Order: sequence, then structure tokens, then C-alpha cells
Amino acid sequence: MFWVYTLWCEDGSLYTGFTDDIKRRIHIHYHQLKAAAKYTKSHKVTGIAALWKTESETAARKLEFRIKRLERSKKLLLIEKPERAAEFFPELSEFAIIPDPETKFEDCI
Repeated sequence: MFWVYTLWCEDGSLYTGFTDDIKRRIHIHYHQLKAAAKYTKSHKVTGIAALWKTESETAARKLEFRIKRLERSKKLLLIEKPERAAEFFPELSEFAIIPDPETKFEDCI
């Protein structure tokens, strides 16, 4: 299983990434550990904005790439309705990309 995640940062900015271990990765970002992204080392993570899961690493990489290139206003629309990922990115329709509302930030940090 792979996850694509968008995180809220303390300054209101967003960070998007992908992983095969969501709890470990968010823990690393939150605690600004050595393996954290350069961005989250300087922008304190405060929560999960949106989270999707997929069986395919290829799908996760493609979704992450596309989300990172959205303008902020469109990212906020996607965060508001994560189930609409297929509408935002119809070119990824071959992949099962499922919103994950079950994983809680508090369980990861």
C-alpha cells in the first residue's frame, strides 16, 4: 500500500509527499528528523490536510507530482473533497486512488 499525503504546516502552507508507511513518514516530518523533507524541517507540520491510498507506487508518484503542481486554490478544493481526485486528474483513472479519512494525525506523531 502507498499513500499520498498533503500536510498542513504552522504557517498555513501545504506540503505533499508519498510513502509506503504513512505513520512513520508523518512522524518523521512532525519531529523534523533527519529523514524529513527539507521543507518540513523549516515549516512545522500541524496536521493532515488530505490523504489518499493506492496499491500502486506508480499511481502514488504520479498523484504526488500532479498535486504538487496545482495552484494553492485548486489544492484547497481537492483537500475539501479528496474523493474528487479522479475528477482533478482524469489521466490517472486507470489507478484506484482512494481517500483515507481513517488515519488520524494524532496516531502518527
